[in-house]
Amino acid sequence: MANFYDYRRNGFSTFSNVLFKYYSKLDLSEIELVLLLQLEVFDQEGNYFPSNQNLAAITNLSAIEVSEIIQGLINKEFISLEQTHDSQGKINNYYSLKPFYEKLDQLLNQEMINLKSNREVDEISLNKEDKTDNPIQRTVRQFEIEFGRLLSPIERQEIAAWINEDHYDPEVIKLALRESVLAQIYNFKYVDRILLNWQRHNLRTVEQVKNYLQRNV
Repeated sequence: MANFYDYRRNGFSTFSNVLFKYYSKLDLSEIELVLLLQLEVFDQEGNYFPSNQNLAAITNLSAIEVSEIIQGLINKEFISLEQTHDSQGKINNYYSLKPFYEKLDQLLNQEMINLKSNREVDEISLNKEDKTDNPIQRTVRQFEIEFGRLLSPIERQEIAAWINEDHYDPEVIKLALRESVLAQIYNFKYVDRILLNWQRHNLRTVEQVKNYLQRNV
């Protein structure tokens, strides 16, 4: 019966979640992504030029299909076929995944630029809002800006409960949101734990919270 140690003997490969999050924006099909991941696995194992038969053996593809997809990835400039010379002058072929990661870098850089631009527009819009606006709506807007998405109805209700039922100062909620963003944890449970912790320490005002945070830096 297989166990964890059997899996360990086969090794582990590391992939960034970015690959799965953005591959469709690069106009990659699922089959092309699978083949790229298999090439990465072989690369991490030190096999830089697996044969079509090697790749077919670990996919549901035939060697001919693998050959066609590999050629398509080369044509679309996701991978390149390179050559190198060993110490004896022998020529060795290898697949380079550098073009793929360069495309991914360009996409991520553009995504970050777009996100920053959208946040700046949102912040300008928020600053222009009437200061007498509903504090719940202002707090909801702050969360949407920092989380980079619209809040669900349940999340909006939770903010309303913090203000109307728990009687948290909206500015204190904003500080808790800031702590969550600094920790790069974008969820309501984490913000709620921060607020509960401050409540246990009897921290009710913005000044009290700021003094507490300064003491615990």
